[in-house]
Amino acid sequence: MKAELLVWGGIVIAILYLAWSTVSQLLSPIFFAAILTYAVYPIHKHLSSRLSIKKSALILTAFLILIATGITIELILIFKNVLMSFYEDVIAFISWSQTFTFPFGLTNVIQKFYAQFTPKFSEYILSYTFSIPKYLLQLVIFVVMFYYFLVSSEAIRRQISLLLPQENKELANKLLKRADLTLQALIRAWLLLNIAKGILMTLGFIVFQVSDVPTAVIAGFLTVLFSFVPLFEGWMIWLAGAIYLFKNGNVITAILLAVYGFVFVSPLPDFTVRPKLVAKGAQLDEVMVLVGMIGGAWSFGVKGLIIGPIVLNLVVALLKEWRKITT
Repeated sequence: MKAELLVWGGIVIAILYLAWSTVSQLLSPIFFAAILTYAVYPIHKHLSSRLSIKKSALILTAFLILIATGITIELILIFKNVLMSFYEDVIAFISWSQTFTFPFGLTNVIQKFYAQFTPKFSEYILSYTFSIPKYLLQLVIFVVMFYYFLVSSEAIRRQISLLLPQENKELANKLLKRADLTLQALIRAWLLLNIAKGILMTLGFIVFQVSDVPTAVIAGFLTVLFSFVPLFEGWMIWLAGAIYLFKNGNVITAILLAVYGFVFVSPLPDFTVRPKLVAKGAQLDEVMVLVGMIGGAWSFGVKGLIIGPIVLNLVVALLKEWRKITT
């Protein structure tokens, strides 16, 4: 009997390990597909009441494909050029700075630093340049899982309800409500902040005379879209504008646009304004939100920006329940 249990235990562990190895590289698109499904679920519920669940899922997925296609085309056409221009400008700056002689042996220190930095920087740029096929594969998984989650949303909700422990169902429901409150606050803050980034980017392009008004509006729209793509964010747009100004000899204006973009578009607002918005909606201290975002991103990558605040809010809920029991 013990031998049989050991054999079956080994088989279960092997299956779980293989399943994890299969899914682990696709966790990010699956995770963000689930988050987007949660965000659009009210729309899906309204559409499915008039049409059907599958038709509603198809309409929303088709709309997602249109947006994703537009973003992907912009990424391929703009991002690679911006990245290579950025690389050339950095290398040019390094070459220019090496023409100076610094006292106290700093020249040798700087040269050694550049000797180690340049290959690493080149490798980093190349890794982004050749990551497009991987991005496209993840995009396919993201779209497929989004459709699957929409079609299976009711079944998933029932399964979650069945998995809740019956003995402590009240506590489990409180934790779910707390997680739901935090996730709603995160989505709401993300949406509002991204729209504000787009408006500010449009104004920045007009004020610093990067382009005409129609092009500035397009830049603002792209900022909104890119702000929904983890890692890319709105910094891509102001960086492209700053490089354009720099290459045309407007160095001071390029620096001012870069400072403006850094402070008002990305990434500074993500660590100042966003925690305040999330804290207000999630009924959580903004310092804890900031710690959750930074710590979560450090531990889980971009997924941690969402996971971190939710986990800390659940910890607060558990501490409150523990205080009720012990007092």
